[in-house]
Amino acid sequence: MDTPVEIGILALQGGVVEHRQHLAALGVRAREVRTPAAIAGLSGLILPGGESTCLARLLQLTGVGAEILRAYHEDGLVLWGTCAGAILLAEEIVGEEPHLALMPITVSRNAFGSQLDSFQGSALVPAVAATPIPLVFIRAPQITRADPPARTLLELDGYIAAAETDQALATVFHPELAADLSFHRHFLRKCGWRESPAASEHSRPFLAIQ
Repeated sequence: MDTPVEIGILALQGGVVEHRQHLAALGVRAREVRTPAAIAGLSGLILPGGESTCLARLLQLTGVGAEILRAYHEDGLVLWGTCAGAILLAEEIVGEEPHLALMPITVSRNAFGSQLDSFQGSALVPAVAATPIPLVFIRAPQITRADPPARTLLELDGYIAAAETDQALATVFHPELAADLSFHRHFLRKCGWRESPAASEHSRPFLAIQ
């Protein structure tokens, strides 16, 4: 049997539904998080994309601020920030004050410009999957530096697109918008989840990318 874990998705902005669909495709139910109380008992929390400055304000308004998340993180909560969520996690943001500052990475916002400059591609990420993974970039930031204990998972054209520590994951792209489960599977494993042998390695959620 799969090792049960409870995963939360910060439900203030971004691809909440898409993240939930990917988790469901792996047999994991997600809890939408809008208050500090909803974090209790979770093994991991996903911080989806959106607009990082707006997300930071919403976090403060809802009480799910840096102090709360830091306390849960230090108590074992695994965090994953996608796109704007990665910006929230960064200890340093080029030209700005950091928000949560929970991961030793430096991020440059909107490094690829407007949504018209958004793009898709694929890359091999050996620590995550044995085959190339589709990548969706939308107004993506860049991780310009990852300091120990952070490790680079994916580097593209001289910048870091994905990095992790033992208890955190940051991706500047949107795995929830690709019909691929590799990064969600990787995150779940960081949270202590173990997939049953009967589960298909090739299972995919059905998603229409807008």
